[in-house]
Amino acid sequence: MKKTLLALLASLIVPLISFAQEVGTEAPQTMDDKINAVFAPITTFIESIVFVPVNIGGLSIPFVLIWLIAGATIFTVYMGFVQFRAFGHSLDVVRGKYDDPDDAGEVSHFQALTAALSGTVGVGNIAGVAFAVSIGGPGATFWMILAGLLGMASKFTECSLGVMYRNINADGSVSGGPMYYLEKGFKEKGENWGKLGKVLAVLFAIACIGGSFGGGNMVQINQATNQLIEVTGGTESFLYGQGWIFGAIMAVVVGIVIIGGIKSIAKVTDKVVPFMVGIYVLGALVVLGYHFSDIPAAFGTIFSNAFSDKALYGGFIGVLIQGFRRAAFSNEAGVGSASIAHSAVKTDEPMSEGVVALLEPFIDTVVICTMTALVIVITNYGGAGAEAAFSGRDTLGDIGLTSQAFASVISWFPPVLGVAVILFALSTMISWSYYGLKAWTYIFGESQTNEIIYKFLFCGFVIVGSAISAKAVFDFGDAMIFAMCFPNIFGLYVLMPNVKRAYKEYMRKINSGEIARHD
Repeated sequence: MKKTLLALLASLIVPLISFAQEVGTEAPQTMDDKINAVFAPITTFIESIVFVPVNIGGLSIPFVLIWLIAGATIFTVYMGFVQFRAFGHSLDVVRGKYDDPDDAGEVSHFQALTAALSGTVGVGNIAGVAFAVSIGGPGATFWMILAGLLGMASKFTECSLGVMYRNINADGSVSGGPMYYLEKGFKEKGENWGKLGKVLAVLFAIACIGGSFGGGNMVQINQATNQLIEVTGGTESFLYGQGWIFGAIMAVVVGIVIIGGIKSIAKVTDKVVPFMVGIYVLGALVVLGYHFSDIPAAFGTIFSNAFSDKALYGGFIGVLIQGFRRAAFSNEAGVGSASIAHSAVKTDEPMSEGVVALLEPFIDTVVICTMTALVIVITNYGGAGAEAAFSGRDTLGDIGLTSQAFASVISWFPPVLGVAVILFALSTMISWSYYGLKAWTYIFGESQTNEIIYKFLFCGFVIVGSAISAKAVFDFGDAMIFAMCFPNIFGLYVLMPNVKRAYKEYMRKINSGEIARHD
């Protein structure tokens, strides 16, 4: 299978390079305009459904945002604030204190966590946070943190269900995620519920496939390519207008990793994720250490701005929207994607992975996104003229703003940030390839041929994404990712009593010693 897939990948590169070269040699925007012309009507239609607006306080708020935050809040209360009560236990589980090597599954708790984290910790943690702060002001940080904390309960619920209803195949491989708990969980409630669950599962899978090609692939490689061009000379870079070269290299790297499935992906992510997060957090700590005396004032600015009636886009509601939106885009809590990776864990206790999964939004949003926001706030809002610090930056939602903030203290950091961005993009792509693959095989059947076709297509889109900047394509990918949350959260509402019962029984076993701890 590996030789066949590599041969197919090689055959794919030639026509895609020809296409990418055409993009690079045509007049700027020409090819992108053609692609946008094709995708724009499709994207507009999808967005009109996914991001249908609701008027609150005179502001237009996407219903998908309300759907995600309402779900997170309900799961938090219903599960008894599990994200706080089980936090310490989750650290013990991810450290392997309760691991049993004989349990069914493919990867350890730590590997499952890093595989899922690699799908959410991406360029959005760098570029997206900059956009939220520049548009919503420093106060967006406060709401971003709150949304991240609430999202921990959503991750706990969906990832617990992912393990509860997963399929363990004859070869020992695992298939799980919303497709399976929507179908199997609803079927337990009766024939009509089963039919509804099947429809929801298929809708989720279709959206997941689209999201894997767009937001989980092309957006990531495009941002990484742009950052690499920037740090290697901008318009003078040897890659300027030739981004497909980097895309082809990354396509080969991604192809080699994803051939081996979740075990291969986990072996990469359990090394890449801690490394890339370490680089980024260390740089942020240096910047914050340099501005140590300004940190209290920065937090004061964040809290006061969070409730300010002078903030951009309508004051309090506008700031809240930007913070919640960034958190939702970043940690994907409620979207259901991470439960696909967590389903592959080696365990006979589904709740043990649920408590591990709740760490994901904490690391992704509460830690990494908050550190990005603090760096931007403390370097741009630290002195006189703070209110005008982002004047003229209302459309700057890329990595440039974050890079400038780091460079103000560490002049040589932008190239290092460029490496981090590439690692962030790589890890996100390989995790989303797994999500998309499981959705693909759910619809078309689990066979080597179907797996090869999907991986072939996925690697092709890596090259395409590096060569274009077609906004409609990227918007389509993001819309498909968020479309996943509608069937998923509805399913979580229906099945959350199952999770609550299982969690109570799990904690009884932990407290009684029935589930042994291995120190």
